[in-house]
Amino acid sequence: MNNFSRFFLCFLLISSNVFSQKEKSSFQVVPLGIKGGIDEKNLSAYLLAPINTNDYICLDAGTINAGIEKAIEKKTFKVSTSEVLKKYIKGYLISHAHLDHVSGLIINSPADSSKTVYATEKCMEMMENHYFNDETWANFGDKGPGFPLKKYHFQTLNIGEETSISNTKMTVKAFPLSHVNPFESTAFLVKSNNEYVLYLGDTGPDEVEKSNNLRDLWKTIAPLVKAKKLKGIFIEVSFPNEQPDKFLFGHLTPNYLMKELHILEEMAGKGSLENFKIIITHLKPPAKNIAKIKEQLKAQNDLGLKLIYPEQGKKFEL
Repeated sequence: MNNFSRFFLCFLLISSNVFSQKEKSSFQVVPLGIKGGIDEKNLSAYLLAPINTNDYICLDAGTINAGIEKAIEKKTFKVSTSEVLKKYIKGYLISHAHLDHVSGLIINSPADSSKTVYATEKCMEMMENHYFNDETWANFGDKGPGFPLKKYHFQTLNIGEETSISNTKMTVKAFPLSHVNPFESTAFLVKSNNEYVLYLGDTGPDEVEKSNNLRDLWKTIAPLVKAKKLKGIFIEVSFPNEQPDKFLFGHLTPNYLMKELHILEEMAGKGSLENFKIIITHLKPPAKNIAKIKEQLKAQNDLGLKLIYPEQGKKFEL
């Protein structure tokens, strides 16, 4: 074998090794709603499934029908709205009971199929007492006030306990968040084939909320970040940095997000968040504020994060 042949063979082997090490996607995401605030057609809801499957769990459910229609319009789904709702969505993980996170679930319940709704005890009690109570809305659950129609199975999640998600190969663990302390929101750590995604419902920073919930969460997930098992974090940024602390109402700014992620990096190791995917959720209108938030995050991104801004109806992978 001459020198050129040896060189070419080495090049092929090195190239093959580089490409084989390229990070493979483990999850697919279809955003049904991405904003906080006043646009009822585009409120927090994200479909998450293992890659190359249609076994989706819906992370929050502010907007459902309008989001599915947008996904069909963008050719993300090639079946009817009804089929996505009834067959593709296997259940719902509800972070907290504020209307911008549950209104799609409530309104679409008459047209939905039987499935499980997962939430912590406090969140589930609010939904049973205030929404599915046979007064403000029919009780489509299997417990609670009035006459339960038993379309939905209401399953309470115990904090930190791994729970199987019905009709999927995924599991979930719930962790508490502060959303104007003592009101409780939830983070969901979803697992598929030993790979993970973390989704946070609305949350204020520990510094403002006088809480350790985010620090405790970072401590839990830091080993997964270090081992490159965590494929991404969904986390809200609702206001630009100019918003005073007293008017944050349990939300984050770019400044507070970066402070929190620096704490995570300290726990996971220097450089551990380089090119790590952070999916920014719950951007609140007006448009000028959203533009300002994106500018501030870009300017303050000294960790080398890969910032992702989801687009309603457009699928992406993690």
